[in-house]
Amino acid sequence: MALASALLAQGRADDAMPRSILLIDRRTQSSDDDPRALALAEGSRRLLRALGAWPADAATPIRRIHVSQRGAFGRAILDAADGADAPFARSPRQHGGDALGHVLRYGALHAALAKTLAPSATTRAPGSPPAATHLQLFGGSQVRTIRAGGDNAVVTLDIAGRPHTLTARLVVHAEGESDAAATRIRDYGQCAIVAEVGLPRGQTHGGVAWERFTRDGPLALLPMGEGFSLVYTVRAERLADLLAEDDSRFLARLNRDFGGRFALSTISPRHAFPLALRLRRAVLAPREVWIGAAAQTLHPVAGQGFNLGLRDAWTLAHAIGASRDDDGTTGDPGDARRLARWAQQRRQDRLGTAAITDGLIRVFGSALPPVALLRGAGLATLDLCPPLRRALTRRMMFGADPVAATPTSPTDPATPA
Repeated sequence: MALASALLAQGRADDAMPRSILLIDRRTQSSDDDPRALALAEGSRRLLRALGAWPADAATPIRRIHVSQRGAFGRAILDAADGADAPFARSPRQHGGDALGHVLRYGALHAALAKTLAPSATTRAPGSPPAATHLQLFGGSQVRTIRAGGDNAVVTLDIAGRPHTLTARLVVHAEGESDAAATRIRDYGQCAIVAEVGLPRGQTHGGVAWERFTRDGPLALLPMGEGFSLVYTVRAERLADLLAEDDSRFLARLNRDFGGRFALSTISPRHAFPLALRLRRAVLAPREVWIGAAAQTLHPVAGQGFNLGLRDAWTLAHAIGASRDDDGTTGDPGDARRLARWAQQRRQDRLGTAAITDGLIRVFGSALPPVALLRGAGLATLDLCPPLRRALTRRMMFGADPVAATPTSPTDPATPA
């Protein structure tokens, strides 16, 4: 949806480059009421704001992150001010001086993006050539085959149970998991329990997020509304027992894990999902591109997966927007050379972010006392070394891709704000 929104804005600004954009989704129901939480970095907020899809009223700012480990010394505090002096910044307020990121429900973001797409949606027959940029939305549709190569990709799909054949210059796989044969997979043997937890009347979170490493894995409380969004990582073999606990016992466990810092008093129904690193080896094939969760899924530690996917979408829109021939006429969005440059541009951000999250799980996952001491020393060093702290904070806020770090509008994604 973010990629489509950026391409639509580019097409409206440039009548010489009409685009026919088709979104295919197996689901038919709206996701506006999906209660899952997203932690969006400051860079992602700016991308969505440039798209006109930032639901400010539904977002809770993260002004500080407190990182610690249970049962051992060492802690670090990351503050929004640490990201204020990014190399491309002009003012702290504009580039992260107010918040490290924001937390909001998935449904709120879905609704905001859907609103940006609605004015351009049409009921044009599948495959008809566009006279101007337009969008088609095909819910309840199943892609059967993709035969890509030459000048086009040929896609066969079922729409409401009826077969259709379409041709496209470029097919973007934007969600869902890649096939295992094309993907490097590391099973962490962990599951994440997610829920919303509340504080007693009169207590506030103050915009502080908490990341606490336990023997099972990271435990995160993210400020959302008047309470927190919980991401509780546990070993897979303990999942059934923890889900079976009643709310009072589970809340008591949470409060103990956080060393008595809170008196968490309420919790919503708990849901769980397995955790693994999935990294597609190649994000390009003739006339095909993989972005977002179709290209990689990361451990939720540090909350980087969805932010990385948004940067994939934004930079791909920029690459497609630059697809012109030398005479100024519309170029080929599936041109292999342009897409290869895009993939190379994304390599450092994509692989680096995956390495950081995977490394955190490896380092903080060991129960050996010497490793715990080294972790504590590392956290203390981070806390006491402002240059190191600022570098890490900026990376978490903006990623490693300058095109995604300096957006203004979808019609000119690369121009600094």
